[in-house]
Amino acid sequence: MFEKMNGVWYTEKRFLMDMKEIIGKVDHTLLSPTATENEIITACTDAIEYHAASVCIPPCYVRLAKSLCGEEQKITTVAGFPNGYNSEASKMTEIDRALRDGADEIDFVMNVALFKSGKKELVLNELKRARQETEGKILKVIIECCNLTEEEKIRATEIVALSGADYIKTSTGFMKGGATLYDIGIIKRAKPESLKIKAAGGIRDFDTARAMLLAGADRLGASALIKLIKEKEKNNGLNSSFQRR
Repeated sequence: MFEKMNGVWYTEKRFLMDMKEIIGKVDHTLLSPTATENEIITACTDAIEYHAASVCIPPCYVRLAKSLCGEEQKITTVAGFPNGYNSEASKMTEIDRALRDGADEIDFVMNVALFKSGKKELVLNELKRARQETEGKILKVIIECCNLTEEEKIRATEIVALSGADYIKTSTGFMKGGATLYDIGIIKRAKPESLKIKAAGGIRDFDTARAMLLAGADRLGASALIKLIKEKEKNNGLNSSFQRR
């Protein structure tokens, strides 16, 4: 059985191995406002089985996810999501609660409203406080590229870098646009080496995922990729090739 991806033919085994490498860089994401407990349980077990970088879930389910994942799987949740214009105090409270409940990584939405109002010092100070609150954990700052001009993307990247965040993230996936290769290029040219990139929004197949990684993304936010693997295994009568850790 052969599959074609990016113009290259793969055997089934090679295809699944290639998928496995990509999934290791994915935050397996379920942030739907209608996500149920059963769906969160499935997301967690899938993230563990397929060796995702983390499982990314709503704050109200972090404690449940921790009870399921223990130390076997990293847990990501969000703060200030999805618009970022919550008060600074409420966003810090969200972070504190999430970490107490067991989150390992925080995807934090930058206040784009203040940023576009020219209040860049206020934005930077908030991000620095978020960095302090997440000391010892991973902080990813979402800048929502689709709402920014090219110059604003450059300035936002510089601010995120100054805050000490670990990652800059392209999108929430809740706005009019998601990650693009063009935006990855802009961010990559503007960022220091120490700042990593998370591409999210609209990554629904492995061609797109691979392209984002090759363009410079270090992490991906996606909900569809593990589902694609499970469908492929089911359709081809395969057992999971992703052995547990």
